[in-house]
Amino acid sequence: MIAPTVDPPAPGSAMQDSAASEGAVRDDIPVIELVHPMPGFPDHTRFALVRLDEDGVLCALRSLDDPDLRFLVTSPVAFFPDYAPEVGDDVVADLGITDVADVLVLVVLTAGASLAETTANLLGPVLVNTVTLRGSQVVLDDPALSVAAPLVA
Repeated sequence: MIAPTVDPPAPGSAMQDSAASEGAVRDDIPVIELVHPMPGFPDHTRFALVRLDEDGVLCALRSLDDPDLRFLVTSPVAFFPDYAPEVGDDVVADLGITDVADVLVLVVLTAGASLAETTANLLGPVLVNTVTLRGSQVVLDDPALSVAAPLVA
């Protein structure tokens, strides 16, 4: 088992923000290939990670095949500092992980009317190998984790 790191993409890194105010995908953002499609979206495996704010707290996983499909995501570091998902060897093999430092952990958000009403899916994080750019949403086997954890208490 492996507990991936949870650092957000750094400014200027391969996974960086978009220059356009609406978060349009730039040509220099690499394609993330999902080795397993997101549940409910079997035909969508190519995504780009686009920063939506200057600090990189809020991001979108935007489909490169369907411009209307995107998932609101964030690194759990700012909101859940003790979050350390453990994944099985099958996930490590699927993503080609050789070093835990190369793993970006993201949680999918459900936006509410305010930050206080926004929730994070801690039971199904998205892991991205930043070297191979292979990713997958992983369903964890931990009954203590929620699919709708409030971002703020």
